[in-house]
Amino acid sequence: MDTARPAGDETPQHGYTGNKEAYLRRLKRIEGQVRGIARMVDEDKYCIDILTQVSAVTKALHAVSLGLVEEHIGHCVVGAASEPDPAARAEAIDAKVKEAADAIGRLLR
Repeated sequence: MDTARPAGDETPQHGYTGNKEAYLRRLKRIEGQVRGIARMVDEDKYCIDILTQVSAVTKALHAVSLGLVEEHIGHCVVGAASEPDPAARAEAIDAKVKEAADAIGRLLR
């Protein structure tokens, strides 16, 4: 769900927009970790050491994912609850909650 934005500004405002730079920094750090894992494989490093690094990247991605889920609930679901029309509000809330539940389901697979 988009929030109000200045006229002429076509950039959608998502729940994570306020923390976008932090998310990008975190993702760039994860990207560096993944490159490091590839280098470890290329250099025939010990498999357990590689798996340790894969686990660290997985945990870092889960942290990003959980943050995005929190942002979605705090922004999109709460935003849907502010819909003035009761019927549209119920439908919007249901849709946003389903999106969150589906995303959580994908994370758990």
